[in-house]
Amino acid sequence: MRKIAIYGKGGIGKSTTTQNTVAGLAEAGNKVMVVGCDPKADSTRLLLGGLAQNTVLDTLRSEGEDVELDDVIKNGYGGTRCVESGGPEPGVGCAGRGIITSINLLEQLGAYKEDQNIDYVFYDVLGDVVCGGFAMPIREGKAQEIYIVVSGEMMAMYAANNICKGIVKFADAGGVRLGGLICNSRKCDNEHELIEALAERLGTQMIHFVPRDNVVQHAELNRKTVIEYAPEAGQADVYRALAKKISENKMFVIPKPLEIEELEALLVKFEFGV
Repeated sequence: MRKIAIYGKGGIGKSTTTQNTVAGLAEAGNKVMVVGCDPKADSTRLLLGGLAQNTVLDTLRSEGEDVELDDVIKNGYGGTRCVESGGPEPGVGCAGRGIITSINLLEQLGAYKEDQNIDYVFYDVLGDVVCGGFAMPIREGKAQEIYIVVSGEMMAMYAANNICKGIVKFADAGGVRLGGLICNSRKCDNEHELIEALAERLGTQMIHFVPRDNVVQHAELNRKTVIEYAPEAGQADVYRALAKKISENKMFVIPKPLEIEELEALLVKFEFGV
């Protein structure tokens, strides 16, 4: 079983990228579980056809401690197993606690045991937060591989660099490694070359470049992944290729984060050619 966490700046398309990648792996015959680690509970929406799912925290609040695995897992596209951690009521408590509670409960209920026949577990983690509960997949070795969704925008690159700092901090204790950068294009100038250069400076790879395509939005409005909504579309093949690259990836590193001045200089170089 491979345990993978997807991180990235808020709004970068992390959940969309995760669900489409998972759909590609499921279509290829893999058994995948997705654990949504965002209080918005939207990490599995496309895999479930928009079906609202009771979160782990909501289930615990309503059912108490007497919870079974089927109470918190729903089956989605291609047999994917979908879990949403959830969060506290607005303005009350720490959202990161939902992740800790959710993952601990899944372990207690045997979700990761061999008899579940899971090939991949994906953690879709909120934004670029690498502290508290949101760092749990890194800090406690719950995930072995980290992929960072990024674009050629400064703040997306800044967030990716910050996440790399978190990986470095916990690499020895948890054994977590960076598997690469996924560029979810924003059509910035020289974006492909910029993210390849960023990956090289970090000591990793740009594992895949995802071009911008309106079919992604069309699929989301229909509450589906692109692979389910438009399986013959070129963008569906893009996500299939990403899934294949992740499945075949052998490059796992402890990254080398940049200083902020180095990051800015890199952006200026590709933006203005100076």
